[in-house]
Amino acid sequence: MIGIMLTYYTDGSCEPNPGAGGFAVIRDMQVAVLGSEPDSTNIRMEGKAIIAALKDAGGEPCEIYTDSEFWINVITKWSLAWEKNGWKKKGGEIKNLDIVREVCPLYRNSNATLTWVRGHNNDPGNELADQWANEARIRKA
Repeated sequence: MIGIMLTYYTDGSCEPNPGAGGFAVIRDMQVAVLGSEPDSTNIRMEGKAIIAALKDAGGEPCEIYTDSEFWINVITKWSLAWEKNGWKKKGGEIKNLDIVREVCPLYRNSNATLTWVRGHNNDPGNELADQWANEARIRKA
């Protein structure tokens, strides 16, 4: 039997930003993981959602759709130089280094593809992830 590729949509929410945060992972158009932090930022929640999707996939082939160009760039480009330089970058500290150091090895050891999708653009998976990220923040999931 040929394995079926898992499809994920991830999103983070924070209101105010910084403030109470939530994230959601949608797997095959169903809620898979919700999480929250009482004191967070939108960027942190976006990163936590990608981590949760990678963990949920457990090494299975998957495509993770995110509206965070920032995290795609961190994971696939910028972190490579930062790691070579002892987790330092020109121009100061690396923000959210705890998340960067967790997500990068997870991604590198995964069978995941990260794909950017424009947020708030009527993509059903992204809209569902956005809705549930807000729910996770409100419910303190």
